[in-house]
Amino acid sequence: MVALPVVAALLACGRAAPRATVSLMVDDFGDSVAVGRAAARIVSLNPVTTEILFAIGAGAKVVGRTHWDTYPAAALAATDIGDGMQPNVEAILGVHPDLVVLYASPSNRAAARQLHGAGIATITLRTDHLADFRRAVTWMARAVGDSAAGAVLADSVERSITAVAALPHATPGPSVFWHLWDSPLLTAGKGSFLAELVTIAGGRNVFDDLEAPSPQVAMEELVRRDPDYIVAGPASAAKLRANPAWRALRAVREGRVIVPDTALVIRPGVRLGEAARELHTLLVPVAPR
Repeated sequence: MVALPVVAALLACGRAAPRATVSLMVDDFGDSVAVGRAAARIVSLNPVTTEILFAIGAGAKVVGRTHWDTYPAAALAATDIGDGMQPNVEAILGVHPDLVVLYASPSNRAAARQLHGAGIATITLRTDHLADFRRAVTWMARAVGDSAAGAVLADSVERSITAVAALPHATPGPSVFWHLWDSPLLTAGKGSFLAELVTIAGGRNVFDDLEAPSPQVAMEELVRRDPDYIVAGPASAAKLRANPAWRALRAVREGRVIVPDTALVIRPGVRLGEAARELHTLLVPVAPR
């Protein structure tokens, strides 16, 4: 994948400032949004869209972000608004944005309505699947009036993902359980980009038959499906290894609880190719059962 500074340099060299074309697009809340007017002060309350804005050279326009928007490092200069879900509308208005970008969760509808009432434009987007990345790039690029920048970024990231999918791996690949939460027990279902990353990396998600992004599953069913690997965050992995109940799983007994860089893999942002490559490296092929 092309690094962020390189992308920005490619976009800056050899072309004049783009001419914005204003048009209406419908976001994931069903709101009609006029895009292409080159927003000047953006509050981005989704780490994915924050990454995109910086990658297309519009980072200076980002005046607000969430606690979790830590990449790239330059994003930390923007005001920390707090949480991206049910955000503090007063704090958002305090940085005087002309555009607010929200994750399209039902819990954010009230905030979107309040912002509309204050005369602030919003864009609400879901970013659950890999395909949503290009959609988000298109929206952000149009919002800052630079569709060409978005095309460069989206193409670069998609090439990086394709390159990982072409790497050698076992067929069939190892089965994988992605641990998201312990009580209740949540995993990555077919509706999540995390399951898509497992497939690209050469693995098989053991709960790929469940359509939801993060379905609740029973421990008994997990034991029955007997995954070759468990993917977990650092704190969760330590708890699983220490909990005798989890030793019912072969992957725990045989030391195949793997811990990727969670800052890299937990969001479908500009480093998707790097995330897929890390998973490919961690999923050392085991003999299929």
